[in-house]
Amino acid sequence: MKKNFKNIICISLICFYFLKVEQVQSLVPYYYLPTVKNLEKESLSIGKSAYQLLYFGQFKESLNLAKLAVKINQKDEKLWLILSETQIANKLYKKALISLNKAEIINSNISEIYFAKSNVYLKMSQIQNAKNALEKGLKIDPRNHKAIFQLGNIFLMEKNYSEAIKVFDKSIKIKPEFWQAINNKGLAYFEINNMDLSIKHFEKAISIEDNAEPILGLASCLRTKNVELALQLAKKALAIDPNYVSYDYRKEQLWGENLQASTEILLQNDQLLTDTIMAKSKINASS
Repeated sequence: MKKNFKNIICISLICFYFLKVEQVQSLVPYYYLPTVKNLEKESLSIGKSAYQLLYFGQFKESLNLAKLAVKINQKDEKLWLILSETQIANKLYKKALISLNKAEIINSNISEIYFAKSNVYLKMSQIQNAKNALEKGLKIDPRNHKAIFQLGNIFLMEKNYSEAIKVFDKSIKIKPEFWQAINNKGLAYFEINNMDLSIKHFEKAISIEDNAEPILGLASCLRTKNVELALQLAKKALAIDPNYVSYDYRKEQLWGENLQASTEILLQNDQLLTDTIMAKSKINASS
């Protein structure tokens, strides 16, 4: 009986031990510890969401999400690029440059990093830095017609019109229907007093895209040659985009001094009085 009693106690203790362990295990909460791969996947998902918010104009919200994505994963240059775009949208240009530098440290062979840097430098009016960044990006991606176009625009800003024309030609060679580059050749030719080539390029741009800029540019070219047609074109341009009634807006579009002067004379024509007043009222209403 004593022996059996000991056995019973032993068995009871063993049962109690396993029961106790089972009970304790049931009380310990279960924590999910994500793997590095899962974290990276989640950060990319958040980054994409930030980019979507940016696309829909929700700049502050996109910035907060982009910050979170980078906080989760600081080793992905794509996330730093997205963060820089949200910072640019929120006019945080210095912070955007910091983000782009982070991206460059991770991967220096991505042309978009340098193109984005150029964009930031332009917004900060650092023309030479913008040019250097563009040229660095173009060494990686030499057939990027938009980046080449932007380089041509920098030459326009510097009033180096002959060089601007050469660069725009490179962009057009890659994409023949790129009307913006064709239009800007028209801007450059006007500044060096080659009216015939300016007209030719504005007409070519219009044949591709019925846009207010080449239409008004052509009107200014024809101001002394065919005033009736010039007035018709000017009316059409202001109806399409009333912003072109503004000297400052045209300056933002890189219109040179000669074209600006010609356009101002044209817009002062009495027959355009109603059109200019209406265009200005539309601008004021939208601001």
